[in-house]
Amino acid sequence: MMSAYDFPLLIKKLLLTPLTRGSDKEIVYRDGSRYGYPTLRDRIGRLGSALTGLGVRPGDTVAMMDWDSHRYLECYFAVPMLGAVLQTVNVRLSNEQIVYCINHAEASILICNLDFLSAYEAIRSELKVERVIWISETGPLPAGLPGLGEYEQVISRGDPRHAFADFDENTPATRFYTTGTTGLPKGVSFSHRQLVLHALSTLAVIRLSGDDDVYMPMTPMFHVHAWGFPYTATLAGCKQVYPGRYVPEILLGLVRDEKVTITHCVPTILQMLLTSPAINGVDLRGLRMIIGGSAMPRALCEAALERGIDVFTGYGMSETCPLLAVSPVPSRLHGTDEEVVTRMKAGQALPLVELRVVDFDLADVPHDGVTPGEVIARAPWLTQSYYKNPEATETLWEGGYLHTQDIGVMNDQGYLQITDRLKDVIKTGGEWVSSLEIESIISQLPGVAEVAVIGLSDVKWGERPAAIVVKRFGAKLEAADVREQVMRHVTLGAISKFAVPEHVYFTEELPKTSVGKLNKRDLRRTFASPAPV
Repeated sequence: MMSAYDFPLLIKKLLLTPLTRGSDKEIVYRDGSRYGYPTLRDRIGRLGSALTGLGVRPGDTVAMMDWDSHRYLECYFAVPMLGAVLQTVNVRLSNEQIVYCINHAEASILICNLDFLSAYEAIRSELKVERVIWISETGPLPAGLPGLGEYEQVISRGDPRHAFADFDENTPATRFYTTGTTGLPKGVSFSHRQLVLHALSTLAVIRLSGDDDVYMPMTPMFHVHAWGFPYTATLAGCKQVYPGRYVPEILLGLVRDEKVTITHCVPTILQMLLTSPAINGVDLRGLRMIIGGSAMPRALCEAALERGIDVFTGYGMSETCPLLAVSPVPSRLHGTDEEVVTRMKAGQALPLVELRVVDFDLADVPHDGVTPGEVIARAPWLTQSYYKNPEATETLWEGGYLHTQDIGVMNDQGYLQITDRLKDVIKTGGEWVSSLEIESIISQLPGVAEVAVIGLSDVKWGERPAAIVVKRFGAKLEAADVREQVMRHVTLGAISKFAVPEHVYFTEELPKTSVGKLNKRDLRRTFASPAPV
C-alpha cells in the first residue's frame, strides 16, 4: 500500500533505542564534557542545522581532524544524516599525505582541532578546501585566524530540532584513506546500510548491554570508524567515554573512574598500558578488550589475562568496515590449554559474513587447521570500490570476492587463524614459514618487550628469517638466546627448522605505521644488508 513505510537502514535509526528508552547513560569526554543521549541528539541537530546553513548539501564531503571526542561522535551522525559524506582524516599521516587525502576526497568544509594548527598552516596553500571550523579547548581562537568560527559557537546557532530527511540507504556515509606502506593512500567508502548492518552484526556477537556496559575506544576514530564501535555502542544505548589523545595514564584513569567494560586496540597500545606505572592503581578485572590490526603475541595475551583482562582477537581490515570475525572464548575452554590459543585466533565469522580460505584457483582448502590459503570474504558491509581507483578495485574484488592478502588456516569449527600477510610470509628452503608464528614464539622469551620477524634475501635459500628485538629494560639477552628459544619449538615439532632466525638484531624501538601496526616495509629496507649480530 502507498501508506506503508519502507524503513531505510540509515545511521539516524541507530539513535532510536537510546532516545526511546529515555536512556540516562552519558557521553563523556575526558574531564571536559558530560551529557546524556537527549543532549547528544540536540547537538547532532544543531550541527546538522549549522552545516546546512553553511551550504552543505547531500553528496558534499566534510573532513574531520580531531582526537577521539564527543565532537567526533556528533560528526559520525550529523554529517551522514544530512546525506553528506564524513571524511575522517588520519592526523598521523605526513603533511603531504593529508593534503592528498583531503584534496582527493574533494572536501568542502574542514573541521579541525587547534592542536593541528601548525600542520594546517604548513599545508594551507596546497589545500583545496578553504572553509574551516576550528575546535578550541583552551579559550578564544587566535586573533586573525581565518575560518567559519569555533565549533561550539557554530553549533550554538543551529536548531536542536533539525529534521533529518530519509533518503536511499545505499547513500555513501563515510570515507577514509587506507594507510598502506606502499603507494598513495586509497579511499574507501561505506554506505548507511553497510554501517547499520555492521553495527547490528557486531552487537549480536559482542552483546553490548546498555544497562551494564561502558564503552571507550583505544583505536582512533579516524581509523575505520573506531572499528564501528561508536555506532554499535549508540545502538545499544551504552555509556560512552572518549579519551582525546591517547596517553597511558589518562586511558587507565578513565577505565578506573568511568568503570569502562569494553574497549579495543592494537597490540602496541595494550603493551603500552601493561608497562605503564599507572596500571598498578587500576583494577582491570572484567574489562573486555578486542585486539586487532596485527597479531597478538602469546606473551602479551598471557600478560593481559594475568591482569584480569578478558582479551580476545577481532579480525578485519580497512576495506571491510572492519569486523569480519571475533574470537571470544567459550566458557568451556576457560582454564584449559586451548584458552590462550583460541583468544589469539582471528576467530569465527560474524553473522552474514562468508569467510573462505582458498588456493590460487580460488578453490577452498581443507578446513583441517593446517592447510594454508588466502583469506577471501563477502559480507554486506565490504567497501565496493576504492574511490576514483578502478584498477585497484578490480584487484581487490578479483573473482567476486574481496581479497584480504592474508594467509590463514581454518579448522572444522570455522575458527580462522591468520598465519601471515601474503607479502610477509618467509619463503625459505622450499617452505612458507610464518613470520607471525616466529614472533609469537620469541615474544615468550623473558626479556623480550617487542619483536618483529622479516624475511631477508638469501642466495642459497631464497629468504631467511631475521628477528629484530626490543629488550625489556635491564634485560641481558643475546642473539643465541633468541635462536635457542625458536630451536626449542623446532625440537618439539611445533615449527620448521627453517624458522630459526639466520640473523638477530637488537634495537631501541620498532617502526610503526600511523595506526600502530609494525611497519615491516621499513624494517626490510633498514635491515636489508646490515652486519649480523
